Amino acid sequence: MPKVKTNSGAKKRFTLTGTGKLKRKHAFKSHILTKKTKKQKRNLTHVALVDHSNVRSIRELLLLR
Repeated sequence: MPKVKTNSGAKKRFTLTGTGKLKRKHAFKSHILTKKTKKQKRNLTHVALVDHSNVRSIRELLLLR
Protein backbone atom coordinates (compact mmCIF):
# COMPACT_ATOMS: atom_id res chain seq x y z
CA MET A 1 0.00 0.00 0.00
CA PRO A 2 1.48 3.45 -0.91
CA LYS A 3 2.29 6.14 1.58
CA VAL A 4 -0.38 8.76 2.26
CA LYS A 5 0.84 12.28 1.48
CA THR A 6 0.17 15.30 3.65
CA ASN A 7 -1.34 18.36 2.00
CA SER A 8 1.68 20.55 1.23
CA GLY A 9 -0.34 23.78 1.39
CA ALA A 10 -1.58 22.99 4.89
CA LYS A 11 1.89 21.84 5.93
CA LYS A 12 3.23 25.35 5.22
CA ARG A 13 0.39 27.19 6.96
CA PHE A 14 -0.25 25.36 10.24
CA THR A 15 1.97 24.24 13.11
CA LEU A 16 1.24 22.21 16.21
CA THR A 17 1.66 23.60 19.70
CA GLY A 18 3.10 21.55 22.53
CA THR A 19 -0.38 20.69 23.79
CA GLY A 20 -1.58 19.56 20.35
CA LYS A 21 -3.51 22.66 19.29
CA LEU A 22 -3.08 24.16 15.82
CA LYS A 23 -1.49 27.57 15.28
CA ARG A 24 -2.17 29.76 12.26
CA LYS A 25 -1.12 33.15 10.97
CA HIS A 26 -3.47 36.01 10.18
CA ALA A 27 -4.40 36.83 6.61
CA PHE A 28 -4.01 40.29 4.99
CA LYS A 29 -0.42 40.86 6.18
CA SER A 30 1.54 40.11 3.00
CA HIS A 31 1.02 43.07 0.64
CA ILE A 32 -0.86 46.35 0.12
CA LEU A 33 0.28 47.45 3.57
CA THR A 34 0.42 51.20 2.89
CA LYS A 35 -3.32 51.71 3.33
CA LYS A 36 -3.49 49.70 6.55
CA THR A 37 -2.97 51.41 9.89
CA LYS A 38 -0.04 50.65 12.18
CA LYS A 39 -2.45 49.19 14.73
CA GLN A 40 -4.02 46.90 12.15
CA LYS A 41 -0.64 45.62 10.93
CA ARG A 42 0.58 45.14 14.50
CA ASN A 43 -2.48 43.09 15.44
CA LEU A 44 -2.14 40.92 12.33
CA THR A 45 1.41 39.99 13.38
CA HIS A 46 0.29 37.81 16.29
CA VAL A 47 -0.40 34.14 15.74
CA ALA A 48 -3.82 32.70 16.53
CA LEU A 49 -5.25 29.29 17.25
CA VAL A 50 -7.42 27.52 14.71
CA ASP A 51 -11.10 27.55 15.63
CA HIS A 52 -12.39 24.23 16.96
CA SER A 53 -14.91 23.94 14.10
CA ASN A 54 -12.03 23.74 11.58
CA VAL A 55 -9.58 21.62 13.59
CA ARG A 56 -10.90 18.27 12.37
CA SER A 57 -10.54 19.09 8.66
CA ILE A 58 -7.06 20.59 9.09
CA ARG A 59 -5.88 17.59 11.09
CA GLU A 60 -7.05 15.39 8.19
CA LEU A 61 -4.98 17.45 5.76
CA LEU A 62 -1.93 17.11 8.03
CA LEU A 63 -2.65 13.40 8.65
CA LEU A 64 -2.86 13.90 12.42
CA ARG A 65 -5.52 11.36 13.24
